[in-house]
Amino acid sequence: MFDNLTSRLSGVIKTIRGEARLTESNIQDALREIRLALLEADVALPVVKDFIARVKEKAVGQEVLNSLTPGQALVGVVYQELMAIMGGDKAEINLSTVPPAVILMAGLQGAGKTTSSGKLAKWLMEHKKKKVLLVSCDIYRPAAIHQLELLAQQTGADFFPVKDGQKPGEIGAAALDFARRHHYEVMIVDTAGRLGIDEAMMQEISELEVLLKPIETLFVVDAMQGQDAVNTAKAFSDALPLTGVILTKLDGDARGGAALSVKHITGKPIKFAGVAEKLTGLEIFHPDRMASRILGMGDVLGLIEEAQRNADQEEAEKLMKKMKSGKSFDLNDFKAQFQQMHKMGGMSALMDKLPAQFSQAAQNVKVDDKIIHRTVGIINSMTQQERKKPEILKASRKRRIAAGAGVTVQEVNRLLAQFEQAQKMMKMMNKGGISKMMRGLKGMMPRMH
Repeated sequence: MFDNLTSRLSGVIKTIRGEARLTESNIQDALREIRLALLEADVALPVVKDFIARVKEKAVGQEVLNSLTPGQALVGVVYQELMAIMGGDKAEINLSTVPPAVILMAGLQGAGKTTSSGKLAKWLMEHKKKKVLLVSCDIYRPAAIHQLELLAQQTGADFFPVKDGQKPGEIGAAALDFARRHHYEVMIVDTAGRLGIDEAMMQEISELEVLLKPIETLFVVDAMQGQDAVNTAKAFSDALPLTGVILTKLDGDARGGAALSVKHITGKPIKFAGVAEKLTGLEIFHPDRMASRILGMGDVLGLIEEAQRNADQEEAEKLMKKMKSGKSFDLNDFKAQFQQMHKMGGMSALMDKLPAQFSQAAQNVKVDDKIIHRTVGIINSMTQQERKKPEILKASRKRRIAAGAGVTVQEVNRLLAQFEQAQKMMKMMNKGGISKMMRGLKGMMPRMH
């Protein structure tokens, strides 16, 4: 989502040429370009003004070390200020209270409160090993209560049933009593949103806040709102004692302004970011990593964590043992590699965390995540013998496989060609030829032109 901002900032840095010190005159043009880049990214004007003033104050007079260019020295300042504007250090969720720790979700309709409630329940269960109760106080939106109940079933959290005609305050009080009696550690309360900020909505959620005394009141905001997010954030911040922010749809095509504006406006840290539609698509927000991604340096730590969390270590070890024993890499192994990639969010999610030079190269490659599903479908249409011995796949077998997978014979042939490239790579890797393997990587990926 920060592609345009990243490319603009990268261009700015290259324009500052060799002087031993950053001065007001040699960074003037760069600051003007940074200002335009931030405004184009839909960052709120007061935030842009404050950001530019702080960068200028920190940069002017700074010595340029021999090992750096003036542009790189300015990057260091911009990086620190981007981190600061998004909250500095990561902010942990606070559960330090007598159970149940109540988390109140606030925000406009459509911001993703209900989905984020389900994702947060899953995150707390998986990462903090908490017993979670989901509660819906949204009695206005059609099917909102049913949606949260379904999310509870999908995540394995418990759901508090709502009776017809109950008011939000009645639901909240009954749920809190139930949570105490049944020893729940966390109670997540989804509240009603509106299509715009109105007095009745604010009054209702303020009353819930007083009644439930939440340890966390999280403002859920859509990253695609841009400037509108600032007005919404201000209204909720004035009405409620917010403790943090969940930024949703950070994987979308938004320009990123909300991520850079919301902390400055509310004074509250961004605690989580919604990075995918699936229920595991909620991550702790790391200002340092986001600043790194904005400046085109990627989020390699995030990529490693994603691999550790989602990759099947047992499968990887099985493949390595198989290769070391001299057995050949077959289509079952090829399928397993694509399934591992899918678990990690697909190619687009992985490329998003890579440094700019790699992700830009990947843009030319045009990797379509749908190809992963198609590849697995084609292999599933083969018999076990065909998967283990692809050399027996002649014209009649290919026609049968194509018909079974709902694809053309040409697509079957394309997959087999990619598999041959992957097979060669695995042989190189087994022989320790890493540099050869890297050169062969391009041939393995689907639709890499």
